[in-house]
Amino acid sequence: MHKLTRAPLALKGLSQCFITEKHLSAVNITRRGLVLADRDSDRTEVYDVIISGGGMVGSAMACCLGMDPNLVSKKILLLEAGNKKVMDKVPNTYSTRVTSISPGSATLLSGVGAWEHITKMRCKPYKKMQVWDACSDALITFDKENLEDEMAYIVENDVVVAALTKQLDTLSDDVKVKYRSKVVKYTWPMPHQTPDPIPWVQVTLANGETLQTKLLIGADGPNSMVRRELGIPTIKWNYNQSAVVAVLHLSEPTENNVAWQRFLPTGPIAMLPLSDTESSLVWSTSHEHAELLLELDEESFVDAINSAFWSNENHSELIETAGSLFRGALSAVMPSAGSPRQLPPSVAGIGPKSRVMFPLGMGHASEYIRHRVALIGDAAHRVHPLAGQGANLGFGDVACLTQILSQAAFNGKDLGAMQHLLEYETERQRHNLPMMTAIDLMKRLYSTNAAPAVLLRTFGLQATNMLPALKEQIMAYASK
Repeated sequence: MHKLTRAPLALKGLSQCFITEKHLSAVNITRRGLVLADRDSDRTEVYDVIISGGGMVGSAMACCLGMDPNLVSKKILLLEAGNKKVMDKVPNTYSTRVTSISPGSATLLSGVGAWEHITKMRCKPYKKMQVWDACSDALITFDKENLEDEMAYIVENDVVVAALTKQLDTLSDDVKVKYRSKVVKYTWPMPHQTPDPIPWVQVTLANGETLQTKLLIGADGPNSMVRRELGIPTIKWNYNQSAVVAVLHLSEPTENNVAWQRFLPTGPIAMLPLSDTESSLVWSTSHEHAELLLELDEESFVDAINSAFWSNENHSELIETAGSLFRGALSAVMPSAGSPRQLPPSVAGIGPKSRVMFPLGMGHASEYIRHRVALIGDAAHRVHPLAGQGANLGFGDVACLTQILSQAAFNGKDLGAMQHLLEYETERQRHNLPMMTAIDLMKRLYSTNAAPAVLLRTFGLQATNMLPALKEQIMAYASK
């Protein structure tokens, strides 16, 4: 029998939080979050599932549940505080808010019919990724064999949401969406031991409407009201960094099927393909430097970008010599391994008014579930953008929770019961935490130009680049 246990918390800051075995006793289940609530009217409409937050992950959740054959006739409601995202045709200019969609996430979106809309609007696949160090010659490349398959796809967030919205419009009347619906209060179920208990989660909207649901799914982002109102502890820290994003115009048309990332002492800079002539910039750096970059005129900003990708000012003779000797030794042992270095395209300009910045940080909810509540996406976990995994972790949550709820419905179980929600929490923490740990460690390792750290990462990067089997495992894990 499957044993429901907490996934080990690999992050140093998280490891002290909890590692507890889950005994599915009534006492433990009650302890997991049945907090006192106000009694309200029994005449309010009861949904099987309410999803709070209609972004990419929340909309995907609604589509997956609404199209699952075992959940037919279940009443599902998606609440979105913003307006309905309609995109009859794509804008002439690209948005700065883009996402790297992994093959696994693309499969999920294809399964609900949204991927076809995305490809008809616009997305840019890339077949290779080159990552290299600004403090040495070390690099690593990731690509599919013979460059035949896509590694991932760069898609604007608005395009993903618009595609999912189109699919939501095609679903049955049992799947509803309320736009411009701001939640002002959640009322949690009361313990069954109390007189006249409240069995469901109550959701109160700004317009005074009160809804009830057997399962509430919080997809309301890193500042999740669902998570906050439940009092779920969150381990989080800021990196004292901001990301500067912009749309870049390349100096000349290229096939542009490579994602580029260089680790600078101040943080990673990435150039992600949007089309043959345009790319998306994500430059993680200190708050002060980010503000300076925003204040530069366009020509100076473009010069700063090209310098960040091309300059060797952070190289040292010691590191160069040690790296060259190590690379030579590896080549002697594995002469056919490794990948040749490619040069990134040069930037000629930027899109009008496309420069913006936002703070970076990391966060992880110590619990993904409570009685009749589950957290998905950024409401449960937030990561640094250097690996492009934020949205993909959220889509993984969607796929996992859909499968578990589908099986629960097939077995005639209560969708909001802790027994199967614990399966979701355990499975996703076991996947998300190692990924979050790796991203955090990589960020910290590359945030210094101290010689010992530079030598360590130089040797590590060069060795990994010479081991195709290891690179395949890394790509396979990131593609889920």
